[in-house]
Parts: sequence; C-alpha cells; structure tokens
Amino acid sequence: MAKHYYYLLLSGMLFLSSCQSVEQLSIDYMLPAEVSFPPTLKRVAIVNNMPEVPDNKLIVSEEAEKKEENEIARLTNYYNGDARLTTEALAEALANENYFEEVVICDSALRSKDITPRESTLSREEASKLIQDLDVDFLIALENIQMRSTRKISYLRDWGAFYGTVDVKVYPTVKIYLPNRKGPMVTINNNDSIFWEEMGNGEASVRARLIGENDLIKQASEFAGTVPVKRLLPHWKTANRYLFQGGSVNMRDAAVYAKEGNWAEAVQLWKKNFEAKKGKQKMYSAYNIAMGYEMQDSIDTATEWALKAQQIAREISKVDKKEKDEISDSTISYYILISLYVDELQERKEGLTRLKAQMNRFNE
Repeated sequence: MAKHYYYLLLSGMLFLSSCQSVEQLSIDYMLPAEVSFPPTLKRVAIVNNMPEVPDNKLIVSEEAEKKEENEIARLTNYYNGDARLTTEALAEALANENYFEEVVICDSALRSKDITPRESTLSREEASKLIQDLDVDFLIALENIQMRSTRKISYLRDWGAFYGTVDVKVYPTVKIYLPNRKGPMVTINNNDSIFWEEMGNGEASVRARLIGENDLIKQASEFAGTVPVKRLLPHWKTANRYLFQGGSVNMRDAAVYAKEGNWAEAVQLWKKNFEAKKGKQKMYSAYNIAMGYEMQDSIDTATEWALKAQQIAREISKVDKKEKDEISDSTISYYILISLYVDELQERKEGLTRLKAQMNRFNE
C-alpha cells in the first residue's frame, strides 16, 4: 500500500517537472504464494482450532492516546474475533480460488470441550485423526484471531464538518498440518486493516452512524478470513507502469503501437530511439523497452533494460554526487521511479520458478 501511494506521488512529480508526455498504464500479473503445496495435496479441511473465549476487551481511555491535530476524541479497543466467522470466510475464500479440488470446513471449535487449558497446536495424533475423519489430504487450522480497533472523531475546520473513522487491524494466525507429521508444517501470522468512515454536521450524529461494536466484530472477523489467502495461494497483483511517448517521431509512433497492444513493433521503434538519443530520451526509451518486454512476459529481458534505464537515470540525477546542490529534483524522481520498477521486476523474476511449480497442479 505504501508503494502504491509512492507511485502516485512520483507520478505527480513527473508530470510537473517535465514537458515529456507520460501516460499511466496498469498491468496485472501473478505472484507465487509463500507456501508451496505438492500437487498430491488436493483436498483440504479448514478447521477452527480456537478455544471458546469470553467476550473480553481492553479499553484504552482517550486520555491515554496522543491525539492528532483537529482530533476531538480517540478510543482504542482490543477484541477477540469471532473464530467461527473467520474460519468460514477463510474456507470460502480458498474455495473461490479453485486451487484445490475440494475445500471442507469444520468451523465448530475443536477445543470447546477442553476442561483444562492446553497449547493450541494440534498433536500428530489429533491432526491425523481429523484428516482421516474429514477425508482430506491436509488441514489448515485457524489458531488465533485478534483485533485492534481505533475509533476517532475529528473536526474539519475547512469543511465545517465532523469526521469519524474506525480503523480495525486484524491479526489472524493459521497453521498447516500434514498427516503423520510432528507439529505444523508452517505457521502464518498475518495482519491487515479494514476501515469505515462517516461525515456530518454534528459530532453526535457522526458517532451514531459509525459502525457499532457487534457489526464491527462480525465484519472484521469475516475480513480476517480472507487475509491469509495471498500467502497460501498464487495471487494477482495490479501495478502501475508509465508510457513515455513524446520527443521524437519514433517515440510517438511507438506509443501508437503500444496502445494497440502491438508491443513487439513498439519495442523495435524504442530501440531505434535508444541508439539515436542521449540523456533523458535514452532513459525514456530504455524504460519503455523494459515495459514492452514485460507486457510480452519476457521478464529476464525486461529486467536487463530496466537496469539500463536505472543506470542512465542515476547518471542524469547525479545521485552519487556528495554535493546536494548538484542533485536535480526534477530528475531524481525518475531514478526513484525506475528503481522501484527494477525492484518489482526482480521480485517477479525471482518468483517465476516457484510460481511455475505451484501452478503445475493444473497441468497434470
């Protein structure tokens, strides 16, 4: 998320600091999961391995929190999530991805009849029995779901209105169990946030319209079930790219080919421009060539050209100079932008082998 906002900032810098015509594009590509499941693991059971806990929350008083400017009040609550809802949401999210042949759910608390507290981790015997009873190949167990809610009311003087927000950070923990294996295969600790807001003329009306505690726990618990999926399964990512399209006939003609999806022809014209030009035009061409190869799924070649663009940007922006007054703000933004692009391409390149292995189950 932070990188997304960084791109928006850089985009503004590029448009303001240059006469170069720039068009923002988006690209969707797949990234591998952190966990790789052998193709033989086709049926999975999602189980609720949380104890039944009382409704307990710790309220942090408004005075205990440091308020931001224009804040009227802030309140922080800590909750136990609804494990049943989180387990159901996790099972539904995994089933919707169609990665496994079958997703079975066991959302009743496995430890609801425990008389004495014990470690939440399932023993080898417990995991193997569940796998056998549910007729699956392995288990994904919800082990914990905690939440931190921050509720704020602010007065926006420029708008003459009150603004209320509720930001809930969820912390689900899941473990993966294989049959006849001592202890879990892996433990995944995640966190993510869900957000609500209201605006109005009166503080009381804004407070009243903000999400209530029961609905907050319900919706945040359901949201928490979707959070681990990106770490468990290959997933799609949408990223920003930039098309530099002015400064020469070749650049303008290549932009037309690019907009038509004819990336091969566009790349050839950008290469001609790269050979003929110097400075920023050479940098723009190298960046466009990298993007053109990425659009054709040639990630290795795309990375090579992005590194060329990065080196040219480094020389133009003088980032290696110690004298700060020699560094141009109008060009260093290009170096930052291209460096972020290099990072993304290298992330894709490093994950290709793992992604291919994870998707092989559909080729069998």
